[in-house]
Amino acid sequence: MGRASSSVSFFSIALGVRSLLAMALVDGTFVCMPRFEAGAALRLIARERINNLYLVPTLYHDLIGHPDFAATDTGSVSKLGFAGAAMPEGLLKRVDMAFRPELFVNHYGSSEIYTFTVEPRAAAKPGSAGKAGLNQRIRIVRLGADSIDARTMTGENGQIIADMASDEAFEGYWRRPDADARALRGGWYLTGDIGHVDAEGDLFVTGRVDDMIVSGGENVSPVEIESVLSLHPGVAEVAVAGLPDERWGQRITAFVKRGGAIEADALDAWCRGSSLVGYKRPRSCLSRRSRNRRLARSCAACSSPASTGGNSMSDPPPLVQPETQMGRLHLDERTLWIAEWYVGLD
Repeated sequence: MGRASSSVSFFSIALGVRSLLAMALVDGTFVCMPRFEAGAALRLIARERINNLYLVPTLYHDLIGHPDFAATDTGSVSKLGFAGAAMPEGLLKRVDMAFRPELFVNHYGSSEIYTFTVEPRAAAKPGSAGKAGLNQRIRIVRLGADSIDARTMTGENGQIIADMASDEAFEGYWRRPDADARALRGGWYLTGDIGHVDAEGDLFVTGRVDDMIVSGGENVSPVEIESVLSLHPGVAEVAVAGLPDERWGQRITAFVKRGGAIEADALDAWCRGSSLVGYKRPRSCLSRRSRNRRLARSCAACSSPASTGGNSMSDPPPLVQPETQMGRLHLDERTLWIAEWYVGLD
């Protein structure tokens, strides 16, 4: 009935297992790559006439950015699904234009429960994770609240929690009572994700509790800023983090991989012309041209206590040069893995 191509990494095994089971149920074919490589995946799509793709956003980025994409026959692909991470709006639009699928699904869940919500109109409603899946309930509770009944209002950000009554839910972490105490409460799983529901009842995941930037006393989600910057034609990739700052507490910093000529004041003007309120605009930008992304919000742990500058809220963010910025960085065991990213700064 259908063919699905899927690449499964060690931390998202649920995606591959469910895809395999789904294809078995409909008498389809499941094509699994032992290791993902965009060029090889494109050849498989053309050769096997794959019509369903279920991948994490990074792999879609690599597929449509591969030099062979334009010359590869991907016309058989009619249905797309993604999970594992939010897809920036800029990438979402590029993927939709590249494949023009009949169905484009955002599947939000976790290994602990698998399905939280499903959005079958991902391209039509960017950022939406949709409504609760079958046999599932979700709630948004106030940040820092002790009670699972402390629900937020429509449009108000809070922590996303999911009902554990589903047959797909786990019972707890293996021999980790400390993790259970943090994540399980009254039959609900605390996801650690931040989000809100809109007037139509659709969920928008705006970040992680641990990723929240506190700048000038305001809570700022990096996901919203990343989505705005990703739409700029000169931005190929972007990640936003909060770096320690003597004045602001945390300085909103954008890590940008350039997709073309771009200047700091152009990015600032782009943000000013968007829906971002003033205090959410990045105050600093770091840029690079090399392919290896290595962008992570863990960069917030890489900064020394030294101030990253004293720009006023009205100043445009500077594009910081590597020799200056590197002098302010130190890497601990948790953040050594991003060192390669900094080598590519220009």
